[in-house]
Amino acid sequence: MVGILHHDEGVDLVPANLELSAMEYNLMNAMSRETTMKNYLNQIKDRYDFVVIDCMPSLSMVTLNALSAADSVIIPVQAQYLPAKGMTQLVQTISRVKKYINPDIKIDGILLTLVDSRTNLAKSTVEALRENFGNHIKMYRTSIPIGVKAAEASSKGKSIYGYEPRSTVSKAYTAFTKEVLADGRKKERLHAHEAR
Repeated sequence: MVGILHHDEGVDLVPANLELSAMEYNLMNAMSRETTMKNYLNQIKDRYDFVVIDCMPSLSMVTLNALSAADSVIIPVQAQYLPAKGMTQLVQTISRVKKYINPDIKIDGILLTLVDSRTNLAKSTVEALRENFGNHIKMYRTSIPIGVKAAEASSKGKSIYGYEPRSTVSKAYTAFTKEVLADGRKKERLHAHEAR
């Protein structure tokens, strides 16, 4: 398929570029505009164990397409005031997508990112998220700390694993991946048990 880059770390990518902003405009005028990404992914998804769609933190037509195509959503939230405040709007949008476009979508959980546990702001933001959403949306045990190595890796065009595999950020992402995979295995066992 056009646009898929094969990375040497075993991940295929379709990176965003300037053409993505034009796609937003083109989607506004397209037939079945909410399902354009879903139709594309249906052609290739059998080749992959997982397809991860990393959206901008805005409720754009591209984000709506991603929600239409998704089986589930992991919501990354920076441990800061404004990103946490946008959670309510995002959860409401996902509910509307579930009702009108993609009845199978579910929220797998909230991942806290850029966490600086030394600051009172981060602590109060995390507490507010747990208080407001923790009863009905899973909050992952793992959180991603703020780290200089992650910013350096990004500026060098490398993954954190390729740049500094022993950093606290890379260890946190590894722990998070294991947590997500363990949740997936639990769901598969439950689904298999219910199917009997």
